Amino acid sequence: MKTRKSILLLAVMFLLGISVNAQQNQRIAYVDSDYILENIPEYTDAQEEINQLSKKWEKEITALFQAAQELDREYQAESVLLSEDQKRKKKEAITAKRQEAENLRMQYYGPEGELFAKRAELIQPIQEKVYNAINQVALTKNYAFVFDKAAGTSMLYCSDKNDISDEILDEIGNVMQTVRREDRKKNN
Repeated sequence: MKTRKSILLLAVMFLLGISVNAQQNQRIAYVDSDYILENIPEYTDAQEEINQLSKKWEKEITALFQAAQELDREYQAESVLLSEDQKRKKKEAITAKRQEAENLRMQYYGPEGELFAKRAELIQPIQEKVYNAINQVALTKNYAFVFDKAAGTSMLYCSDKNDISDEILDEIGNVMQTVRREDRKKNN
């Protein structure tokens, strides 16, 4: 009985030793994707283009809603003098104008709208380059895990020595322009 316990204890210690050794060989790093993206001028330009389009679209939508409100005010002022047929036509015009504004809002901002398409066109290629750079640095430096500090949900502590964001920016610099290392500003 004693030998069986000894063998079991020896086996458990052996497995724990392997587990500890495997954990010691795993390297962990993190990146700050906000910092990385802020230091890619192409990303800043893309964001600005998207913001300008959004402002333009918002003005169009607001103008349509205001036109519907104006039609409604006119209807309220004139409703006493209108026949039932005229009232119905005015209400239909108001509803049509509101529907036109809602349709335009969905065209621009809906799940398959122009804003989504524009983001995919401008931002997604940059994000793919960042992802590829993270993979390249992780493979080159033999990192088992790379976390994103910007996500923030599971990063309770991080030492600056494990931050590879600048290495990612340097790697991205091989395929697109990034801010020079000495001109980068950290968000801490």
